[in-house]
This record gives sequence, C-alpha cells and structure tokens, in this order.
Amino acid sequence: MEKRLRERVRKQKQQTKEERRNQRAAQRRGREVSGKDADLKDIVPGPQPGQIIDLS
Repeated sequence: MEKRLRERVRKQKQQTKEERRNQRAAQRRGREVSGKDADLKDIVPGPQPGQIIDLS
C-alpha cells in the first residue's frame, strides 16, 4: 500500500508542476511584446539638450 501512496503523491506533484509551468508560459505570452526595451522608451536619440556645440 505504501508504494501506491508514493506513486499517487509523485503523480500529483508532477501534475502540479505542469500546471505551474503552463501558468508561467501563459503569463509570458500575455505580456506586451514590443521592439523597444521599457527602460529605454523615453530616451531620444541624437544630441542631448545642453550638449549642442555651435561652431559658427
């Protein structure tokens, strides 16, 4: 009987793990994917204010 109990517990643990994996995968798919990094979204390319040198 003990072997059957161990097998049942092992099977339940595997099922729980699989459910968690599926949940994490769904969360990853649900995130908004954009071509830009969220940390860099407000950065403007080119010379920054205060650094433009007038050579005329």
